[in-house]
Amino acid sequence: MENARYPRNLIGYGANPPQVNWPGNAKIAIQIVLNYEEGGENNVLHGDQASEAFLSEIVGAAQWPGQRHWNMESIYEYGARAGFWRLHRLLRDVPITVYGVASALARSPDQVGAMKSAGWEIASHGLKWIEYKDATPEAERADMREAIRLHTEVVGDSPKGWYTGRCSENTVRLAAEEGCFEYVADTYADDLPYWVQEGNRDQLIVPYTLDCNDMRFATPQGFNSGDQFFTYLKDSFDALYAEGEDGSPKMLSIGLHCRLIGRPGRVMALKRFLDYAQAQQGVWFATRLQIAQHWAATHPPMSNPRPSVMKRDVFIATYGGIFEHSAWIAERAFDLELGPAHDTAGGLHNALARMFRSASEAEKLGVLTAHPDLAGKLAQAKRLTAESSAEQAGAGLDALTDDEKETFTMLNQAYVDKFNFPFIIAVRDHDKASILAAFRRRIENGRNAEFAEACSQVERIAEFRLRDLLPS
Repeated sequence: MENARYPRNLIGYGANPPQVNWPGNAKIAIQIVLNYEEGGENNVLHGDQASEAFLSEIVGAAQWPGQRHWNMESIYEYGARAGFWRLHRLLRDVPITVYGVASALARSPDQVGAMKSAGWEIASHGLKWIEYKDATPEAERADMREAIRLHTEVVGDSPKGWYTGRCSENTVRLAAEEGCFEYVADTYADDLPYWVQEGNRDQLIVPYTLDCNDMRFATPQGFNSGDQFFTYLKDSFDALYAEGEDGSPKMLSIGLHCRLIGRPGRVMALKRFLDYAQAQQGVWFATRLQIAQHWAATHPPMSNPRPSVMKRDVFIATYGGIFEHSAWIAERAFDLELGPAHDTAGGLHNALARMFRSASEAEKLGVLTAHPDLAGKLAQAKRLTAESSAEQAGAGLDALTDDEKETFTMLNQAYVDKFNFPFIIAVRDHDKASILAAFRRRIENGRNAEFAEACSQVERIAEFRLRDLLPS
């Protein structure tokens, strides 16, 4: 039976995000998306079973099975007829990305021409703007391929980016398998692009947003006025801009819809934000494709070891020696619910340490006694493991004077006589003098306290060893 593996990645870049160098040393990248869905939404005229019920002025609308919803249709029509052109006048000199629903683009040739004349990137937003959560992978793949075909026919170029939006658990995998997208945007998981591996393909993800998004004008918990939208965008900008000034630039995604922000009572909030952001120094306005291409050039995919996807024998061969001569710890850790969070030094250390901590006292004692004496007979006979030999040499324990050797020999013997296990210390935290000082201090401990301290040191040694093998 296959071991449980947890597919979600809850660590991401962790405490060590990559050193981002946006063009012109920008402190922030701003990426604006204009969703063009009008004419591609649920509608019986489009062969769908019911009318649209999502993202309109009718908050809480329900689908009308088998019927046209005249009011809903006219709200969407406003986006194509009026909202789009208002936004085009405002944004035509700004590099933005259009998420274009292929069937909507096919029904709006003049708008497509305006997008192209403005130099906007037109990414694919699927064949129709419908829900795919219950679609079979085969049906979703067929719609994806038809969307690519129709988009290419209508726009004149194939889409380089993909965003379904109302996606399924299969969407990112299916898009990656197509092999034609420079990025996929169906995640909301980060402020920076990142790579995922789907099969044998490294797929770049450029995450999208649902918070800096005018869709919240159409949700029960959302924006009631343009001022709220402007304030939220400004606060988001200010937070990320400050991080960029501190040397950690990020990407601010902003999501727009023609029928929502294109209304007169809302568009001025967007204009105020653009005026504010454009007045700052070090701001890079970019399409998603520009960001994707920059990221691929400056942060290509890296092939780090991935313990969570290793076969059992490879996992144990690779990590069985992290705890000295105690491969059983790796054997037990392999049976845990490992996932991407365990593909870092800290993550795998936690899994291994859990198995050590939950072991019996006799098993823990076996791990302690598997460790060699510091500067002892095994070291002198060059019979240490490669890890122990390197660690002791790093602290200068392979180059002791005769007096120092005698001192270590005396302390080792006294320690083992008292505790029945060797003195263990993470030598990479110390130099020769501090090791001797700790030796003399700890030999005065009671057995329970020293047993706990030795176990803690064993875990610390394991942590150092994993840092040599895995990213932090």
